[in-house]
Amino acid sequence: MNRTVLVTVHTGREAAVDSARLVIGRLVDAGLTVRVLDLEASELDCPAAEVVPGDAAAAKGAEVMIVLGGDGSLLRSAELARPTGTPLLGVNLGHVGFLAEAEVADLAAAVDSVVAGRYDVEERMTIDVLARQNGQIIADTWALNEASVEKRDRMLEVVAEIDGRPLSRWGCDGVICATPTGSTAYAFSAGGPVVWPEVEALLMVPISAHALFARPLVVSPRSTLAVEILPDTPGGVLWCDGRRRFDLPSGTRVEVRRGSDPVRLARLHGVESTGAPFTDRLVAKFELPVQGWRGRVRP
Repeated sequence: MNRTVLVTVHTGREAAVDSARLVIGRLVDAGLTVRVLDLEASELDCPAAEVVPGDAAAAKGAEVMIVLGGDGSLLRSAELARPTGTPLLGVNLGHVGFLAEAEVADLAAAVDSVVAGRYDVEERMTIDVLARQNGQIIADTWALNEASVEKRDRMLEVVAEIDGRPLSRWGCDGVICATPTGSTAYAFSAGGPVVWPEVEALLMVPISAHALFARPLVVSPRSTLAVEILPDTPGGVLWCDGRRRFDLPSGTRVEVRRGSDPVRLARLHGVESTGAPFTDRLVAKFELPVQGWRGRVRP
């Protein structure tokens, strides 16, 4: 059976391009078909790779999608992979790389694991996002990390809602609605809790709210979150994963619920990956002090 791998890369970095060429070479030598995106093909200069347009069809039929870059690169690639359910394997060439499975030092071993089929696939919850103004849909999108309703110039006046019931009114810089995957991203910076990826939940995190009750909230994955920008107040902006932007006039209502389709991530066997366990990833990425830990007492 012909096995196909799609390789994407942050071509703005020379080291990333060199790493991508190494990946492509090892995959081709192992007898796999390799695809690259048309916008990246000229810089990669790999004649053995098949060049495809950078749309959702690029990942169709691919066994896995290897992404070389930071979390931003992986979020971009998720837009291609989600419609086809293609698993993403991130190799961190950025700073934090919470979504990445391997570091660049483990690149060769990671590729060998893909060739040998030594990986599992886990599903990450997404959110579907709908914005309406006067009953008319003005945005219909999704996110892996978060959807944030943010001010444009002046402070927003919003009412937050959970499952069709009003919760509180806030004067704020914005409101973040996040997944567990996004709990270590923008929501974390705004003071939200860290949620382990296997926990199914939705988060609502106010940003710099002028209110007595403005705590981060963790709610059921079956809940529907809503943020209404009050009429006769300044409009705002909707950002999804920091990539897709929509202007929100005054009076807009933004609804967030569990996504219809997850994003799938590949998890390697036998590689010192950043993927497991999650506690170790937190310690490594945030350089948390664990000196003095002696471990569980053995009987």
